[in-house]
Amino acid sequence: MLMDTGQPDAIVAVKDGRAWRIGAQDEVAWIQDHTRGGLAITSAIPPVFDGYATLVNRAGDSERQASEAALVSLLQAESADQMWWLGYLDTGAHDIVFVDAPKVTLYASWRYVLVEAGPLQAATWRDDDARRGRLPDLIYPANRSWLVSMLWDDDWRCLGGPSSLVQAVIADPTLDARQVKLDQDDATPPGHVAR
Repeated sequence: MLMDTGQPDAIVAVKDGRAWRIGAQDEVAWIQDHTRGGLAITSAIPPVFDGYATLVNRAGDSERQASEAALVSLLQAESADQMWWLGYLDTGAHDIVFVDAPKVTLYASWRYVLVEAGPLQAATWRDDDARRGRLPDLIYPANRSWLVSMLWDDDWRCLGGPSSLVQAVIADPTLDARQVKLDQDDATPPGHVAR
């Protein structure tokens, strides 16, 4: 259920007995204005971070769930008590959580439902999908200190953030992650195909 708060451009949706703010185009302009198409990490992540990585989704249900929990834990440790923006890509085949919510446009004119929530909601709102997992397709904290993005046809996530976060992600044995250089032409993980 959507509600107008009476404030300009402030729309909320109700889930779990609570009202959640729905994001507008202004909240993602920093991404849209600084990413470009192609195979480089900058197709998903603006070139504003100290470190970059890709994280392949695990194939088995238990492995995928463990890796997603590990990623959320590392992101939460990096962002303290901040709210997160969660973006659900409207592919027509995956759960966008708030079906009637207004959408923002990113990347190749793809539509996302963007909602301000937190780590618990990121980990629980969406049903698990064997290919995409259950995490949102776009996640970043209020201070924009890191960004995780999964593009339309990919089976991996891109990460930009502080070097310490990237190193922690790479070092975690439950995550299938590798560091990516900003000037690298192709950020596609080995054995995967960018579509």
